[in-house]
Amino acid sequence: MAQAAQKLFGRLGTIGVGLSIAGGIAQSALYNVDGGQRAVIFDRFSGVKNEVIGEGTHFLIPWVQKHILFDIRSTPRAVSTITGSKDLQNVNITLRILHRPDPSKLPNIYLNIGLDYAERVLPSITNEVLKAVVAQFDAHEMITHRENVSQRVSVGLRERAAQFGILLDDISITHLNFGREFTEAVEMKQVAQQEAEKARYLVEKAEQMKIAAVTTAEGDAQAAKLLSKAFASVGDGLVELRKIEAAEEIAERMSKNKNVVYLPGNQQTLLNIQ
Repeated sequence: MAQAAQKLFGRLGTIGVGLSIAGGIAQSALYNVDGGQRAVIFDRFSGVKNEVIGEGTHFLIPWVQKHILFDIRSTPRAVSTITGSKDLQNVNITLRILHRPDPSKLPNIYLNIGLDYAERVLPSITNEVLKAVVAQFDAHEMITHRENVSQRVSVGLRERAAQFGILLDDISITHLNFGREFTEAVEMKQVAQQEAEKARYLVEKAEQMKIAAVTTAEGDAQAAKLLSKAFASVGDGLVELRKIEAAEEIAERMSKNKNVVYLPGNQQTLLNIQ
């Protein structure tokens, strides 16, 4: 009985070891590709396979093959460079790039560049394209024609990135700075323009005041002519009329003054000023 039990336990142990080995082999033969990922297979005998593996659970040959995962979702990256403009001004420019690998080119990317393809490729081609584009514009044109500059950079950068199997979803200029000398020159130009505008305003104001003075003088002269004609036509009647109007105005004012007392008849007016 003891020998039979010992044989049974030995067989169970052998079976357990076999099952463990089989489970380890089965586990190592399975791998998962999550959403937003793709995989390529490296074979120890044939090298990198051209097939791109999609999402899901897949099989491979343990110890002979291994899978390499790539993230194919858009990833942001900022690249800065200092280059020279057409008029030899230093330009500090920063681009924000949304990039991702071309899924159909993943075997070639892994074979020729590696998993760190973005760090190896994007800075160099961005500097190359920016230097070529910025050299076609003067410093002030970089500001006034910024949209045109951005378009040319986008076209050139997409063409260069496509040669390495990289897709660029969005390219935008986030920072654009110039050297200290150019910045000071721009500020001085703005101040000069403001002073010129102020001087032009003062000149226009003086011209308007001159025109107003001439118009006033012409009006006074016309009024004098009209008065002269009136005096000539009516004689002293107009003067007497003006005297009567003045006397009426004086009488009205004095009637409203509480310190003035009127005596009846033709007696003299008594002024009691307190």
